[in-house]
Amino acid sequence: MKIVIAGCGKIGQTVIGRLVAEGHDVIAIDSDKDVLDELTNIYDIMTICGNCADSDVLDEVGIRETELFIALTGSDELNMLACFFARRLGASNTIARIRNPEYNDDSLVFLRKELDLSMSINPDMLTAAELFNILRVPSAVKIEHFSRRNFEMIEIIIKSGSDLEGVRLADMKGRYGSKVLICAVARGEDVYIPDGNFVLRDGDKISVSADHSDMSKLLKTLGIHKKKSKNVMLLGGSKSAFYLAKMLINSGASVKIIEKDLNRCEELCEKIPQAMIIHGNGVQQELLLEEGLRSMDAFVALTGMDEENILISIYAAANSVPTVISKVNRSELATMGARLGLDCIVSTKNITADIFVRYARALENSVGSNVETLYKIMDGKAEALEFRIQPDSSITEIQLKDLKIKKNILIAGIIRGKKIIIPGGDDVILGDDKVIVVSRDHKLNDIEDILG
Repeated sequence: MKIVIAGCGKIGQTVIGRLVAEGHDVIAIDSDKDVLDELTNIYDIMTICGNCADSDVLDEVGIRETELFIALTGSDELNMLACFFARRLGASNTIARIRNPEYNDDSLVFLRKELDLSMSINPDMLTAAELFNILRVPSAVKIEHFSRRNFEMIEIIIKSGSDLEGVRLADMKGRYGSKVLICAVARGEDVYIPDGNFVLRDGDKISVSADHSDMSKLLKTLGIHKKKSKNVMLLGGSKSAFYLAKMLINSGASVKIIEKDLNRCEELCEKIPQAMIIHGNGVQQELLLEEGLRSMDAFVALTGMDEENILISIYAAANSVPTVISKVNRSELATMGARLGLDCIVSTKNITADIFVRYARALENSVGSNVETLYKIMDGKAEALEFRIQPDSSITEIQLKDLKIKKNILIAGIIRGKKIIIPGGDDVILGDDKVIVVSRDHKLNDIEDILG
């Protein structure tokens, strides 16, 4: 598929990398030649240096034959204008990054309609939503929702002495009773799609699927269930912090934000008066302690500096804060943070890239069923996808044990109306079901792709 991406910052570069890996024909537009030169050293792509809202530049990239145009510059207005021109000049689908909170309210529906946008995305709001999900289930280091939140997949780390240590997966149901499924296991640098004979070890990161009630039962049985975070400290008054604070306050939580820029503090005080805004440098440990760090249920580091987020998160964890989350965009620093003991690291660019990969796959192939949801799990080494099954699909009404499924693919869940099915060999898939599939080493556009 021909995809044009305008704006090659951190998020743009990540999206380009992911879409190139998917096999798409990607063209990049940016006003910074040095950035484009760096991209061409890494990826086999065409680049154009110029203004993405210039019709001559859009003509040069062949906008009339473009199936997907994505505007990811730092300016909301430029993104919207570029998408408007791209659509009028013949691009089949357009997506704009729109970050300003003033646009992300009732006016957004109007903007989408008038600009004929296929979609708008707000990376800061997406990041806040992921953080909020984790704070709702703080036992998890990552949580994904499917089928309008009816079905959950969470990642947890098996600590030394855990009841799960040494358990064979085939014995899970008899031992714990809950209808849960271990979908993937990360052990060191390796990721496994396990079978029933797989034995869990200390230090494994596991991805578990279940409905919400069974997930809660399992976490309580294992003794790792934590109550929803009620007192939360945010380091940094970024846009993500703004959105997260509003979500937390609306859920009844108490929020304290530490921000070193006085003007931003005043702005936050005006926009979210229910939050306590502290003007100060959160790197100063004395300030964190004075503001009650040790009494917090959760600490979330959201400054623009990855290194700062990691170091202060380690300090918060050392002060026994139950849940510590750090926003880290650079992959090498995220790996370092994990090695230093940070269990929960969130990346805005990876969250955003998932959206574009899912959208591109849905555009690419919608014959048998559609990719409705796609998440990268296990540090990006596996995928969890949600498909809606068409009534005439070749996989329907066949017992799962009789389906010839490729290696390293697992059917993790079936949603039939309001019923959640953790599948066994005797279960069947029916038309209009939603099916959750976990995959490693396969690009799945359609549910039929799981067959060997």
